[in-house]
Amino acid sequence: MVEELHLKVEPHPDPYKLSWLKKGNDVHVNKRCLVQFSIGTHYKDEIMCDVVPMDACHLLLGRPWLYDRRVIYDGFKNTYSFVKEGVKIILAPCRMEDKSKAVTGEGSSYLSKSQFL
Repeated sequence: MVEELHLKVEPHPDPYKLSWLKKGNDVHVNKRCLVQFSIGTHYKDEIMCDVVPMDACHLLLGRPWLYDRRVIYDGFKNTYSFVKEGVKIILAPCRMEDKSKAVTGEGSSYLSKSQFL
């Protein structure tokens, strides 16, 4: 994602190794970048992300993001909720019918998988 979107990377101030990400090999984390993203129409954010090669997803929101935003996870509903600028945001899994529809058009910053590749 970093290469495709030409995001500006910088040296990581505290490089480290990840052993759990790729079995048998250490992944060296020595770069980071600022990523602006949105989820839906109401939530926009930017976070400093460590850059690592991954096949699982493009952006992994982990414990620092959860902690900084005081996110509450509901295991029964499989939702994450938090308050941003006085507005309650609830993140839920995509419904199956939503996954087949690509958001495109003028002014859209969303890419289909084929456009991204």
